[in-house]
Amino acid sequence: MGKPRPPVGTDGQQPVLPARVFITGAGGFIGRKLTERYRALGCEVRGMDLFADEANAIVAGDLAEPATWARHADGCDLFINTAAVVSLSANWQTYREGSLAGVRNALDVAIAAGAKRFVHFSSIAALGWDYPDGADETTPVLIGDHYRYGVAKGASEHVVLAAHAAGEIECTIIRPGDVYGPGSRAWLLEPLKMARSGLLILPDGGRHTFTPVYIDDLVDGTLLAAGLPEGVGQIFILWGDEPVTCRDFFGHHWRWSGRKGYPRSMPLKAALAVTTALWKLNQKLGRDDEASPDAMRMFARPGGYSIAKARSRLGFDPRVTLAEGMRRSEDWLREIGEIA
Repeated sequence: MGKPRPPVGTDGQQPVLPARVFITGAGGFIGRKLTERYRALGCEVRGMDLFADEANAIVAGDLAEPATWARHADGCDLFINTAAVVSLSANWQTYREGSLAGVRNALDVAIAAGAKRFVHFSSIAALGWDYPDGADETTPVLIGDHYRYGVAKGASEHVVLAAHAAGEIECTIIRPGDVYGPGSRAWLLEPLKMARSGLLILPDGGRHTFTPVYIDDLVDGTLLAAGLPEGVGQIFILWGDEPVTCRDFFGHHWRWSGRKGYPRSMPLKAALAVTTALWKLNQKLGRDDEASPDAMRMFARPGGYSIAKARSRLGFDPRVTLAEGMRRSEDWLREIGEIA
């Protein structure tokens, strides 16, 4: 195999590669894949995560306490913030600390470190769960008491855009779709575990939309957004542009678990009632559990999103089809012994 090359946009766009990259959440699914790609391309990569990994130049830290890891970012040209509260069942205080105060802390570290660009990972959840089919970057972000993860992500974007508007640092925001592929806990390992236990339940027969993006495509899009001048001050939705029903996507996990057919279902109204009761009980008992009404709302989305902006400005073109991505995911699950 030849030396890895950076992605090239469909119109020949070639991103500039930074000499040094710093990544928060570097030990997570997305952060780890970004680390691997930038390092393979010859960049020096350092990072922070909850647990240190000296072999990969990752120090232990938390967005809430930047003083413990800030010096590790000194001299970085590009700062990528993937660290976040990845939960649909956390309370408001947790989201405030991670998605508001924590993101501002990350910005301050990036600025002090001398970074030229700050790339922030938000989420398509910022648009809520009841958005119009084909929603794009001009669609209003969510406000309200429900779907707290999405509200927090929208609020985090405001923090980043305010820093950009004030001229503190050039910023770019990425809104990934549902990121899956080898290494994914959220959309491979956890649903498989729930399928084995029979607890994988989808609202309304699973007829609503799931919006997957294969991890390699997301990494390609991120390198383009982070390394092209067209990415400065912009928000980009990045997903595979191949909508699938929740029933069909999670039908893979159901069959991988040895079951026939498709996951169980109940009407959305009933699912919201049941998961609301479970969430309140878990909050009272202090238990971490992703059974929540917001999880049911995520599985009740009405359609896909537009990637027209990412296509036109970055030349982003997802290359891994859903069929191929699920085949690779299944092979990985077999390799690690999760399925026979």
